[in-house]
Amino acid sequence: MFSSLAAFLASTGLTEDQKEFQKVALDFAAKEMAPYMAEWDEKEIFPVETMRKAAQLGFGGIYVKPDVGGSGLSRLDTSIIFEALSTGCTSTTAYMSIHNMCVWMIDTFGNEEQRRRFCPSLCSMEKFASYCLTEPGSGSDAASLLTSAQRKGDSYVLNGSKAFISGGGDTDVYVVMCRTGGPGPKGISCLVLEKGMPGLSFGKKEKKVGWNSQPTRAVIFEDCVVPVGNRLGAEGQGFNIAMQGLNGGRINIASCSLGAAHASVLLAQEHLTVRKQFGEPLASNQICNQALQMHGGYGYLKDYAVQQFVRDIRVHQILEGTNEVMRMIVARNLLQG
Repeated sequence: MFSSLAAFLASTGLTEDQKEFQKVALDFAAKEMAPYMAEWDEKEIFPVETMRKAAQLGFGGIYVKPDVGGSGLSRLDTSIIFEALSTGCTSTTAYMSIHNMCVWMIDTFGNEEQRRRFCPSLCSMEKFASYCLTEPGSGSDAASLLTSAQRKGDSYVLNGSKAFISGGGDTDVYVVMCRTGGPGPKGISCLVLEKGMPGLSFGKKEKKVGWNSQPTRAVIFEDCVVPVGNRLGAEGQGFNIAMQGLNGGRINIASCSLGAAHASVLLAQEHLTVRKQFGEPLASNQICNQALQMHGGYGYLKDYAVQQFVRDIRVHQILEGTNEVMRMIVARNLLQG
């Protein structure tokens, strides 16, 4: 099935280079991801070696500058790649998109020393990154976050926690939004933490409906000492950094959703062609809006991949801005002209 996705995914209007990126990503998805997608989901495996293979193709820092190991591609190139990879495993691709967002944030807002210290090993996926914004009491209202970072000499002392962190506990680098000043967005700064720092710990691994190929845990700070040299940008710039990261991250997640939709439609197409009702292919008798519905009762069985795509993309309506928040953003931009 997945081998025929190259013909199924639209490439009209793409440059020759973009068509090549798409083909490489589709081939990787078909050979290195799709055959293992169900196992990763069932056994909750974080496929680090597979992602490192993807990084060898340049997918660990797709829109990061080449001087620190990135591929230096455009946002459109990135979207094409994530859409194609997602046909093989949406959950794993979604994590890769978050990792890419973190590396871009360090590349864009970090100084030269920070860029060269963190980015090369992240672009190669020797190390993995997590984005830490959401807290138990602040999801969509990110500007109200409470995790505090008190300046003491050449260090900050962090206290607080983050919730629902993709990769939490298994990853190496944590891009953390914390409060260094007063209330509201202008009191937020961005620090880069590394696993193993004293005072940094993790909650239990969450049991989730989907996204099971990436671990999710709370990230906890208890008098966690972080050098001032790990701050990205100036004090008070953290909220802006976080939102600029999310602006791209939201496109990445949408691209993952498109890839899952493409794969699901093709699965439904094959199912409707093969399965018969009343002596004719099911496709001759049914018109339906959703690929899972098209599968009938089979779509509810874990033997059929379509149910995993449905489970994996459900959270895309919540993270990096709920559907309701996204509508508010669109409306605000329209009203601003």
